[in-house]
Amino acid sequence: MQSMTQAAPVSKAAQWTGWVLSAIPVLVILMASIMKLVKAAAVVEAMARAGIPENLIVPVGVIELICIVIYLIPSTPILGAILMTGLLGGATMTGLRAGDPSFPMPIVMGVLAWAGLWLREPRLKLLIPLRRKEN
Repeated sequence: MQSMTQAAPVSKAAQWTGWVLSAIPVLVILMASIMKLVKAAAVVEAMARAGIPENLIVPVGVIELICIVIYLIPSTPILGAILMTGLLGGATMTGLRAGDPSFPMPIVMGVLAWAGLWLREPRLKLLIPLRRKEN
């Protein structure tokens, strides 16, 4: 029986599945970040439609990049997921406000980030147990 301070080890299958699920939002956000850092025309236009001034495009890209880096550092993935959740919540709200039909995409990315982390991070299972503990 596992103690309340030790989680069961993660199987190789869960570890791999977790990394695959985690890679999807990481790659999507990384691509969005790079596009903001180089101020791609499509990004400038989309941000203008959303009411975000051009001078904030690069800082938003930097914030996205920082969130990804913190999520990928082995000692800080839970903090990274929390920061990405805030980032993606803001993206969801901005999409809703702008009438963007793709507004659910940040929600999907957040779910994938947390699901992947839950599968690969034993400490998270202690914080968010999905099964009722048997006596």
